[in-house]
Amino acid sequence: MKIGITGTGSYLPEVITKNEDFLEHRFLGTDGNQFEHSNETIIEKFKAITGIEERRYAPPELKTSDLGFLAAEKAIQDAGIDKETLDYIIFAHNFGDVENGKIQGDTLPSLATRVKHLLKIKNTSCVAYDMLFGCPGWIEALIQAKAYIQCGMAKKCLVIGGETLSRVIDPHDRDSMIFADGAGACILEADGDYGEILSHASQTHANGEAYYLYFDKTNDQEGCSDTRYIKMNGRKIYEFACNHVPQAMADCLNKSGVAIEGVKKVFIHQANEKMDEAIIKRFYRLYGKQAPETVMPMIIQEMGNNSVATVPILFDRVRKGKVENHGLQKGDVVIFASVGAGMNINAVVYRV
Repeated sequence: MKIGITGTGSYLPEVITKNEDFLEHRFLGTDGNQFEHSNETIIEKFKAITGIEERRYAPPELKTSDLGFLAAEKAIQDAGIDKETLDYIIFAHNFGDVENGKIQGDTLPSLATRVKHLLKIKNTSCVAYDMLFGCPGWIEALIQAKAYIQCGMAKKCLVIGGETLSRVIDPHDRDSMIFADGAGACILEADGDYGEILSHASQTHANGEAYYLYFDKTNDQEGCSDTRYIKMNGRKIYEFACNHVPQAMADCLNKSGVAIEGVKKVFIHQANEKMDEAIIKRFYRLYGKQAPETVMPMIIQEMGNNSVATVPILFDRVRKGKVENHGLQKGDVVIFASVGAGMNINAVVYRV
């Protein structure tokens, strides 16, 4: 049974925040003290490592479920399906709906249920639920949707990844410059003249690595100690990703039966440009090869790291010819890969 993606959609908010917009921020270390370097130097080093020049933030009136709905509408239209024929809606996120100016995430009801409501789907057999798997959540939801179709429980699934990380970042933390908002979605179906999932693999490393990404109070010692923000141990994550993700990708590719020379693109989680480059380089080194210059499309420069949304947004934009010097042809083999909170890793080998 061929199970493939028949439609994609994405939504990048129009609110653009550039690096220079952080020049007046009061960045503090975890001890509450200011850094020796100026903000100009901090931002310059940040751009050199991450590649990020600007990021997108959701406007005040939109929540994560709204972004997911906007991406889902486009995916449904792109696939040319009747929304009432959907069997599952799976929404991958990390923090639920965080309203502008509020300090709590809201997951009652689930974001997938909210999207179903916004889509005005009447079919009660269309099951909607959320996926919590860190940044690899969209890929993991894709793997689950494939399993539902493969075992006969579904014929059509809507898989969404969305986040509004701008509402859970500590303005006094340098890492706040990494995170952004956005959503991507796809329709997965069986038995048609379109792509095919060839293999997949997932891992959870929680023996000492579980809290590399976590929730904690602001770096400002005088700030509210009860409000929590996304925090990370950047060095640990970098080392972990470079040491584990390449082999996980290779394991997935080996299961597919496709040779490394047959891989046209790697759609990797847009987390950090230098880290992603290192992962790809090490991945190809496992096969005694050098990575082709055009194998890894990157749009982190303009959209930042919007977690679970990075891979579906990137795939949608490349698929539709919106990323310069990158495109896809029918029959191309690509890899989806991600790493994130948990610490979770996953990959999918996909023939377009």
